[in-house]
Formats: sequence, structure tokens, C-alpha cells
Amino acid sequence: MSTITAIVAGLRAGVAVVPIAHDAGHEERRHILNDSGAVAVLGEHQWNDLEIPTLPLGGVGDSAPRGGVVTDLNGAALVMYTSGTTGAPKGVLLPESAIAACLDGLADAWQWTADDHLVHGLPLFHVHGLVLGVLGALRRGSRLTHTVRPTPEAYAAANGSVYFAVPTVWSRVVNDATSARALSSARAIVSGSAALPVPVFEGLRELTGLAALERYGMTETLITLSTRLDGERRPGHVGMPLAGVATRIRADDGTLAPHDGETIGTLEVRGATVGAGYLGRPDATAASITDDGWFVTGDSAVIGPDGMHRIAGRTSVDIIKSGGYKVGAGEVETSILGFPGVAEVAVVGVADNDLGQRIEAAVVPEDGADINPDAVIDHVARQLSIHKRPRRVHIVESLPRNALGKVQKARLTEQLGATT
Repeated sequence: MSTITAIVAGLRAGVAVVPIAHDAGHEERRHILNDSGAVAVLGEHQWNDLEIPTLPLGGVGDSAPRGGVVTDLNGAALVMYTSGTTGAPKGVLLPESAIAACLDGLADAWQWTADDHLVHGLPLFHVHGLVLGVLGALRRGSRLTHTVRPTPEAYAAANGSVYFAVPTVWSRVVNDATSARALSSARAIVSGSAALPVPVFEGLRELTGLAALERYGMTETLITLSTRLDGERRPGHVGMPLAGVATRIRADDGTLAPHDGETIGTLEVRGATVGAGYLGRPDATAASITDDGWFVTGDSAVIGPDGMHRIAGRTSVDIIKSGGYKVGAGEVETSILGFPGVAEVAVVGVADNDLGQRIEAAVVPEDGADINPDAVIDHVARQLSIHKRPRRVHIVESLPRNALGKVQKARLTEQLGATT
């Protein structure tokens, strides 16, 4: 509750709010605080390494200092940090107008009203849990139950009308038939943050009587696509553009690809839900926008003649979607390279029935170094968020490379997957 109170207080005060994961490691936290130009931390926390003041909730405290405030926020209400393919996370600028357009579009697609009771246990530092799961309920005026942990048992006990979860959670619900059947009184279950496996979609429909609503979006664009409550819900598909959003796909040769249900292209979007770019990174902002103003998602998609979208996968192998989280391989690699004795490292996502993808690392030791894989995992968990840690670390003699010396991550993923 303190997190929700702090975020709403900041938004009502008209200041940009920067959510940070409670389990963020020292280096990740320091980067976000420095990069965002934050002047204070609002509410209680367990961090003892902060160099900026803490403002208490619900009481008289010091005012936030006014010096050193970042000025290029472009009217952002939220600055949400997201991992890229390389380097440290970038701050995405999300104005109130984009947030409102996203939530209103979803309310239209899902027929979300004040009579609903939303239930979820998603983290409150991502778009899914915070923007949709908290601000969405507040905008609609609907009841919200946050289960803290998104367990099948907690969902079953909540007696909600709408449930949000990531595919990993829905997979666990399907494996708990008793809990799954308890959701049959709901009117909608929504899945997002990663692709929902078709067997899980079918399992939910069999056990709950409900076909899941799937949607697609990014931190940079918020939610842009969704299946509709009054429309077709096709397994493996994420629906149509929300109101005010347009989409297209671009082929590898740079031409626009046809919407024929077969051709795969890189998905581009534009419209009211798209954010205002990256904080302090005009280069990255410019690189993500086409000359005619479309945001390049970096995801591959197929669009049918009827407008139904299917996400084919990440154009880049360096974004790993694990348990509903999006993790940049480059950020994890940077952390591992700081571990004593590591000469080279490559991080990939390996297919996993529970997590969607699990983070695995291939580490080449320096000559004579004796590296403990568990120590590497603990190192990453301390530096970054716990969910960014590799689930497995493989000690290898070399990494597969092409003639130009670039690591062949697709080949490495196959090799690591074959060892499970």
C-alpha cells in the first residue's frame, strides 16, 4: 500500500515518479537514481546507501530539494526504466496523456468498468502491475486486490471478476486444477508481458471456461494491441490495435510487408499510447523512430487480413522474457564481467516450460581461474534485481563466433538448451 500511496501522491503533485524494484542491487539502483536526476526517495525503504533524502509518507517531513532536477522530462508522469540490448537500463518518458489513452483503450477492449474487482499479484515497478494493475483500477474506479504473490491459491481465494497475470503464473494455475476452477466465476482473465503458450491457453479455457484475453505492448509504447472481450480470442494471437493506435510491419529489405497472415516483419507502431522517448538519450530516441514517425518495436510480427496480430518473437536475441520480466542480456553480461576471473561471457534465454525463457550464461574463465557458477549467480542477484540472475551458469572453453568474431547467440542458445 505504501508504494501505491507514494506513486499516486507523486502523480497528484505533478512530479515525475521513477519506480524502482525493491530488490534492485546497488549498481542498478545507483544508475537509475543518477540517470533520472531524482531528488528524493518517497516512503520507507531498506536501502542504506542512498545519497539523496528520504521523504516520509503521511506526516510532516522535509521538502524535496530543488537543485539538480533533470529538465528534459517532456511532461512525463512516470519515468520507467527498461533494459535494452546493450548497456544500462534507459528511462522511458511516459506522459499522462499516453497512460490515459492506454487505459481507456483497454477499458473499451475489455469492457472494464467500476463494477469490476481486479485481482493480481504483479510487481509494481513495471507497466503491467503498476500502470494497468493499479492506475487502471483507479481510473476505472474498480476494486483492486493485490495478492502480493501471484500464487494459484491466492488468486482462487480472491473472488475477483478480472484477473491479470503473466504466462508463468497462468501455467502454474493450469497445473492446479482446483485453483483454476475457482476462477470460473470471473468474467475475464488477461495475460501479458510474454507470449502465452497455446497449451496454457487451452488449459485455462478447459478448467475455467474462459478464453484468455492476450495483449501486447512495451514500456516505450504501453499497450498497443489486445484481443477484445466481444471479439475473437485466438490462441497465440494478441489481437487488434487499441483505439488511437496504428500498426504496420516492415520486411528485412526495408519495404512494408503485406498483412497476409503469413509474412513476418518487424512491428512498427504509432499513436496515442506511445511514450515521449528516452530520458537524456536523444540518440536512442531518434534511433527508435522512423523518418515518418513510427516507433520500431524490435519485435517480429505477422498481421492477418482481418487485422489480427501474432508476435513471432524478438527481432533481437538479446532481450530475454523470463517469468513475465523483460531482461537485457547486455546488462547481465556487464555484471558478470565484473566477477573476478571472468574473461568472456554471453547471456541468452533458453526455452523453459515454466518461465517462458530462463536466463543462462556461458562464462569463459581467465587462464588459471577457478569460477564457482553459484557464486556468479549470487553476484548478479546482489548487483541487479533478483529476477535478472542467471538460473544456470556454464563454464566453457570458448564462445561460438562467426568469421567477424561476433558471438553466435542463436547457436549458443541451441547448445545450452541441449544440455538440459
